[in-house]
Amino acid sequence: MASANYGPSEDQFLCSICLDVFTDPVSTPCGHNFCMNCINEHWNTSDQNLCPMCKKDFITRPDLRVNTFISEMVVQFRQSAQQKASSSSSEQQESKPGEVPCDVCTGTKVKALKSCLVCLVSYCETHLEPHLTASRLKRHQLMDPVENLEGRMCTKHDKPLELFCKSDQTCVCMLCTVLDHKNHDVVPLEEEYEEKKVELKLTEAEIQQMIQKRRVKIQEIKHSVDLSEEDAGREKAEGVQVFTDLMESVGRGLKELLKTIEEKQEATKKQAEAFIRELEEEISELMKRSAEVEQLSLSEDHLHLLQSSNIHQPPPTKDWTEVSVCPSSFEGTVVRAVSQLEETLSKKMKKWFAELKRVQMFAVDLTLDPETAHPRLILSDDGKQVKLGYVEKNLPNNPERFWRLFCVITKQSFSSGRFYFEVQVEGKTEWYLGVIRESVDRKGLIPLSPQNGYWIIWLINGNELYASDDPPVVLSVKSGPQKVGVFVDYEEGVVSFYDVEAAALIYSFTGCSFTEKLFPFFSPGGNKNVSNSAPLIISPVGVN
Repeated sequence: MASANYGPSEDQFLCSICLDVFTDPVSTPCGHNFCMNCINEHWNTSDQNLCPMCKKDFITRPDLRVNTFISEMVVQFRQSAQQKASSSSSEQQESKPGEVPCDVCTGTKVKALKSCLVCLVSYCETHLEPHLTASRLKRHQLMDPVENLEGRMCTKHDKPLELFCKSDQTCVCMLCTVLDHKNHDVVPLEEEYEEKKVELKLTEAEIQQMIQKRRVKIQEIKHSVDLSEEDAGREKAEGVQVFTDLMESVGRGLKELLKTIEEKQEATKKQAEAFIRELEEEISELMKRSAEVEQLSLSEDHLHLLQSSNIHQPPPTKDWTEVSVCPSSFEGTVVRAVSQLEETLSKKMKKWFAELKRVQMFAVDLTLDPETAHPRLILSDDGKQVKLGYVEKNLPNNPERFWRLFCVITKQSFSSGRFYFEVQVEGKTEWYLGVIRESVDRKGLIPLSPQNGYWIIWLINGNELYASDDPPVVLSVKSGPQKVGVFVDYEEGVVSFYDVEAAALIYSFTGCSFTEKLFPFFSPGGNKNVSNSAPLIISPVGVN
C-alpha cells in the first residue's frame, strides 16, 4: 500500500481497496486493477477469491503479475503530481503561528484548508484535491482545520469519538457504549452538539443580561452621586446664607461646615467610583466570556464545543442586587454648626415667620372642579376635599378630564399677579401638590416636570419628599409636613412651597416663564396602603 496521499486528478490512478495511488499495480482476469499487496491481503482474509469490484468468483486464485504499462503510467503521474503540488504549495500561503499546517506538505508547511475526520490528517488546498474528486474519498467527513486530530480517537479502543455519553458527560467511541458505558444514555455527537449550541445561546443571552444589569447599576450609582452633589450644593448654599447673616466672628465655623460637607461628599464619591471600577471590571470579563461563547457557538467542531465546558456558563460574579450608594446625609450639619448662636438663629426664625406671614396675604379661595377629576377620585360636596376611591366611576371622557393621572385641578385659574393657598396633608403617606399650566396632556402619562407644565412637589413612603425638577430633586426633611402652603408670583416666575406649621420654606422654583393660565393641582396618591386613605383638604388660611 502507498504510504502517503498524493494529488491525482483521475480515479483510474487510485486503488479501490486502499483508495491511494497504485503501488505495484496488477490486473485481474476480469480487467480490474489493484495494488498487489491490497488484492492479496483481501483474498487472504476471505474464504473466496472474489473481485472486489465486480464480485467475479475465481475458482483458482489467479497468478497476478505487475502490469508494467499501468506501473509506468503511475510513475509518470506521481512525478506530475509532485511537480504540481510543489508549484501549488509555493503559491499558497505558508502557515503562520496559531494556524494549522498541512500534514502532507514536505519542506515548507502550507496552511491547511480542511481536516479529515476519517484520515485524521489536515490538508492544504493542493493535497485536499483527492477528497474533492475521488468518489470514495468524497465520503470522508471534512471540517475546518484543527490540531491534535489524534485527540479525536478513543485512547482506550483507538476508535473515532463519534458518540456522547450524557450519563458521564463525556465523548465516547462505539466500543465504549458496549463495554465501559453499557446501558448509559448515549447520543450521537451531532445531537448533543445541537443541544449544547442552544445552551450556549441561552448562556450568551444571560451574560448580556448580566452586563446590562451592571450598566444600569452604574447609572444608578452615578445618579445617586448626582443627587448627593445637589443635596450638598443646597446645604452649602443654606450654610453660606445663615453664616453670612451672623457676626463676622463665626467665620471659622462656616469654614469648618464647608469642610465637613466636602469630606462627606468625597467619601460618597470615592465609594461610588470603587463600585463603578469593580462593575466595569466584571463587564469587561463578561464581554470577554460573551465573545468566547459567541465564537464557540459558531464552531462546527463538535468535539471542541462539547469539551469546552469551562465557558458554557457565565463567569463567577458579585451579586450587586443589594449594593447601592446612598447619598451623603447632611441633615443637621448647619443646625449643629450654629447651635451656639442661639440668639441669632432665633432672629432668623422670626424672619422666616415674617416671610410666611407676608405670602399669606395673597390667599385665595379655591374649589375643586369635578369636570377635571379622574373617575376614581371622590370629591366632597363643597369641593374642598379629594381622596382616591376603589371603584372607577362611569364618567364622560371630556377634554378637561384627567384620564391616567389620579388628579384634579380647581375651577379657578390665574394668569397674573400673586396667589397663595394651603392644603392639609395630615395622616397621608403619599400626595402631589402644586400648579400646572392649562395646556398639559390630560390623557397620558408623562414626566411631571416644568418642561411638561408641572411645578409640583410630592411625598411618598411617608417621609420621602421630591420636587418635580428635571431630574427630580430630593428634599431633605425629617418627616412629612402636616400642612403645605403654595405661593405663586406669576410675573416674577416663582413657585414656592412652605411647611406651614414649621413656618419653613420647603422648596422654590425660580426663573419660571409663565405664558398661559395656571391651575392649582391636587393628587391624593395611591391607596394600596390603607394608611393613605385620608383626603387632601383645602384649608382656610389663618395666622400661625
